[in-house]
Amino acid sequence: MFSKFTSILQHAVEALAPSLPLQEDFVYHWKAITHYYIETSDDKAPVTDTNIPSHLEQMLVILIQEESEREFGETGPCMEYLLHHKILETLYTLGKADKLIRLCGEVLATPTENEEIQFLCIVCAKLKQDPYLVNFFLENKFKSLASKGAPNTTSEDVLKGQDSLSTDTGQSCRPEEPSGASGMEHTELEDEPHAQMDDLSTGLDSLSIAALPEATVVRPNQDYNLVNSLLNLTRSPDGRIAVKACEGLMLLVSLPEPAAVKCLTQSTCLCELLTDRLASLYKALPQSVDPLDIETVEAINWGLDSYSHKEDASAFPGKRALISFLSWFDYCDQLIKEAQKTAAVALAKAVHERFFIGVMEPQLMQTSEMGILTSTALLHRIVRQVTSDILLQEMVFFILGEQREPETLAEISRHPLRHRLIEHCDHISDEISIMTLRMFEHLLQKPNEHILYNLVLRNLEERNYTEYKPVCPEDKDVVENGLIAGAVDLEEDPLFTDISPDNTLSNQEWLSSSPPASPDHPKNDGKTEVHKIVNSFLCLVPDEAKSSYHVEGTGYDTYLRDAHRQFRDYCAICLRWEWPGSPKALEKCNLEAAFFEGHFLKVLFDRMGRILDQPYDVNLQVTSVLSRLSLFPHPHIHEYLLDPYVNLASGCRSLFSVIVRVVGDLMVRIQRIQDFTPKLLLVRKRLLGLEPEGPIIEHITLLEGVIVLEEFCKELAAIAFVKYHAASTP
Repeated sequence: MFSKFTSILQHAVEALAPSLPLQEDFVYHWKAITHYYIETSDDKAPVTDTNIPSHLEQMLVILIQEESEREFGETGPCMEYLLHHKILETLYTLGKADKLIRLCGEVLATPTENEEIQFLCIVCAKLKQDPYLVNFFLENKFKSLASKGAPNTTSEDVLKGQDSLSTDTGQSCRPEEPSGASGMEHTELEDEPHAQMDDLSTGLDSLSIAALPEATVVRPNQDYNLVNSLLNLTRSPDGRIAVKACEGLMLLVSLPEPAAVKCLTQSTCLCELLTDRLASLYKALPQSVDPLDIETVEAINWGLDSYSHKEDASAFPGKRALISFLSWFDYCDQLIKEAQKTAAVALAKAVHERFFIGVMEPQLMQTSEMGILTSTALLHRIVRQVTSDILLQEMVFFILGEQREPETLAEISRHPLRHRLIEHCDHISDEISIMTLRMFEHLLQKPNEHILYNLVLRNLEERNYTEYKPVCPEDKDVVENGLIAGAVDLEEDPLFTDISPDNTLSNQEWLSSSPPASPDHPKNDGKTEVHKIVNSFLCLVPDEAKSSYHVEGTGYDTYLRDAHRQFRDYCAICLRWEWPGSPKALEKCNLEAAFFEGHFLKVLFDRMGRILDQPYDVNLQVTSVLSRLSLFPHPHIHEYLLDPYVNLASGCRSLFSVIVRVVGDLMVRIQRIQDFTPKLLLVRKRLLGLEPEGPIIEHITLLEGVIVLEEFCKELAAIAFVKYHAASTP
């Protein structure tokens, strides 16, 4: 009321006073506006309670009058003044403090919260349509770097020209000048309006820092009030409001404007809020959550986190907390997936440093078996769940490290978490071993080249698992059966003389496969070559240790269809990794270097070597991971894991050589077990559910191990055949 009276009084005085030239009158009104911002202490007062609208109205009247008195197209001194001193830009900057956006989300659970979020989301949608407009929602502010506790300068300081900032031209004040030396004091502003306006524009337009001593440096920063308001509303007790706020943030992070991206990642608390909430939800999980519940809880979608414990027939202790954590992780993942790349990288690195390393790693490195099991199950779950390539990259670096040089036995603990997790694949607790192996199995299925390279390929790069023997002229290329001269024909080996006709393949099954030749495997007959390799695996297990041919539908051919589908999927994943089509030429390999298969394969081979003495579930998981590795279409992986005829260097082992040793041990132990074959068949039928459970059978672990071994050899044979056939198909 008082301000309105003041405005009326002011108009009366102006009417009675002698008229001033238009330009002086225009400058007078503009000075009145700037003085308000210099003198006011209440930056939240509504503009309608001030004299600013009256002065702006008079400035508009003056501009209209000036235009009417001049010829069309001619610019008058008042308009020149407005343009030269960037009055519109200054008004925009000063007016930002009155934006409605700043008020949204200031107080949670208000009656207007629904209208606030609707307003913000409409703004976000408009910005998505025209991303450049986001620049008008970034608010300049100036932060002193002299000390952490130094207060920010205000709009009053800007208007007084006391920021000592350089102009757009790069000019700056001298270091020895005091901060206000180049600016105009309050009294000077009244006497020299032109100088005041120049200095005001300089303060508002400054983008670079003056060459001041460190203690007095003032850096410009920006407020992103739209983001801040949405972040406040993500904490709303009303779930619908929180989801809408999350949707708004997802729109903003996807905007391509560099200034907005920089402001988002450097001047807002978005990264901190995401990761801190992730950490608090993770810590809220009960330590005793059943790992099976973690694995089997339904698929999580962050926008549909509306769980009712009373309505859930499959509820378990901690399910509400688990869904909340997985839901928020899904939101972080989707946010990073949608974000502009620079923003996505910053957000993913924050999750890596503040959540993966800060919260998850201590849990994974603990010694409590229950704690290890729960934390590994949670890691497995988020490995399965992650879809963003950038977040996946950070997760992979967290789990495996960034090393790509060949491993040595002495340095396998270089990345402690990687070492610990691989060791857990051979843990005294079978549950921990199975869970960790499953985590690695799903990790291998992710579209990230570093995973396979870090775990396996870096150790096979030089092919120093092979012993290079130059071909002698008298050996010529091959012997009559298509094998390298001197290679062992397993079908002629005494260990494999009992080949059943049922285990060999008909000519029709070979189609017309013709595997590509390599420097070490010259081939005259592709069908013969693949025939030899497939039968090498099929004939590994002796007849008396086989039971599948007694049960319908368990033959080798049942694996072909799965192998074909899986290999096709892996090829699609690896296509963009530009892997070579043939092995590196041995002449270019460093064969003198000592070969170490790497920590991961070492543990897998060690466990494979104990397949006759390990629980059935452990064996299934070990062979599952090895078959996954065998499917990758890299020539070195194929040679090392699927080529029975590779000439191994002294002291080296391959997957085939490990299985051969297991079979040798099996043939000795078979002789000590009475009625071995009938017992083996009974165990197989029980595993298939064809026979009811009955009395415990002696040597059950060994018998189950033999069954897994037979099936694994058939699976490897199918993979080898499919890969050879794919390589020969144009």
